[in-house]
Amino acid sequence: MYFLGLDIGSSSSKVSVLDAKTGKSLASTHYPKTELAIDAPQAGFAEQAPDTWWSCIKSACHELFSRDDIDAQKIEAIGISYQMHGLVCVDKNQNIVRPAIIWCDSRAVEIGQKAFESIGEDTCLAELLNSPGNFTASKLKWVKDNQPELFSQIDKIMLPGDYIAMKLTGETTTTSSGLSEGILWDFKNGEISQTLLSHYGFDASLIPTLVPSFGIQGEVCKNAAAELGIRQGVKVTYRGGDQPNNAMSLNVMEPGEVAATAGTSGVIYAVTDKNVYDQHSRVNTFQHVSDTAENKRNGVLLCVNGTGRLYSWVRGLLNTQGENISYPTLNQLADQVNIGSDGLVMHPFGNGAERVLQNQNIGGHMRGIDFNRHQLGHIVRSAQEGIVFALKYGFDVLKDMGVSSQVIRAGKGNMFLSPIFVEAFVNSCQADVELYDTDGAEGAARGAGYGLGYFTSRAEMFNGLTLLEHFAPEAEKIDAYAQAYENWKKYLDL
Repeated sequence: MYFLGLDIGSSSSKVSVLDAKTGKSLASTHYPKTELAIDAPQAGFAEQAPDTWWSCIKSACHELFSRDDIDAQKIEAIGISYQMHGLVCVDKNQNIVRPAIIWCDSRAVEIGQKAFESIGEDTCLAELLNSPGNFTASKLKWVKDNQPELFSQIDKIMLPGDYIAMKLTGETTTTSSGLSEGILWDFKNGEISQTLLSHYGFDASLIPTLVPSFGIQGEVCKNAAAELGIRQGVKVTYRGGDQPNNAMSLNVMEPGEVAATAGTSGVIYAVTDKNVYDQHSRVNTFQHVSDTAENKRNGVLLCVNGTGRLYSWVRGLLNTQGENISYPTLNQLADQVNIGSDGLVMHPFGNGAERVLQNQNIGGHMRGIDFNRHQLGHIVRSAQEGIVFALKYGFDVLKDMGVSSQVIRAGKGNMFLSPIFVEAFVNSCQADVELYDTDGAEGAARGAGYGLGYFTSRAEMFNGLTLLEHFAPEAEKIDAYAQAYENWKKYLDL
């Protein structure tokens, strides 16, 4: 028996096949092999075509299922992970009305702030645990205000994972966890937020049918089965936004457990059993995938949009003259530079409005440049340290809310492949870091097995999850990183 995990990202879509008996990934791949394009028709806009995600999933599945050692007919359940906060709009025939407005689009910042003030900050925080901000509901309000002819065609709104589930099953469904990330969920009353629907003038019929994060969400229809090369009737049994799913992938399910990622964006995600919120909405609380009627489970999410994106930008600049400097080579250059980059500071805020900066879009900065001292290695190291310090800045907010931890779990990938990044992260946050061999697609496959009922406990669900490395703070480096962080913060103009 196999479980199939789908992870729909803004850079690529990943697919993983998990063996139910061993709990090990049999194979995984991603598509496209280069980074997926993001359309920006105006400054601050970020859009993608939803049918492109489906095409990527099909291509990745075809690649996996062409292998002799993978029998697609053994797939029994499918789990879906997806880029959060996107807006997909379909008409009555399930046709796309307009391109998806994705997570890093900042067009709705002002709309969300006005709603926060008009509804009332106390009401928003008590019911929604967040400002409406630049999230899915506010993006839909932008469509209503600016593209009324398109808004009138919308039958259902969905998150990116809901769209993939629709392509698989032919049914429009969503989850309460998903609605919470769109700021459409009332935590106080445990229902779709009537307050926000009323304020934005949305009819409740726009919201698809609710299904559980873990459980039967539908069956693969005839058309999807033919397109993917799997059996008709395979169950879709799990769905989660990429950050809740990443946490679940790392066995972060209970209060006091914390996960981190540092891909295109960087995230620290802490699980709590309380309806907590940050008064300034610098971090956000969403419903975790492990939430049940009996046991409240929320995830407090700190996000920095420009983490790995900054590092790829630096590499891209260095490779414009026909060079091909690899990430490991960049890491070696950074390793030749002292902690603190000899005073060179970089702020990774060049990928849209940052929630941790109260939705300000201050752009990326390089500060304290000394032409006589600073070389390429300084730029590379200051980029890595700048990413860490931005995450540390938000981690301190989490600590103030009482939802931090002494151990942070992460997958060994992206920025966590860099020894310099890991060293800076561990000693700046003063927390142990455990690195695991997993990713979002593998996690979604585990979720599929749990949602199907094949795995009946956490122990069974995470059988096969491998701890690769453990890092602890080093007393002789903590002060140096603390001083570098204070220098970084000194240049942060807010």
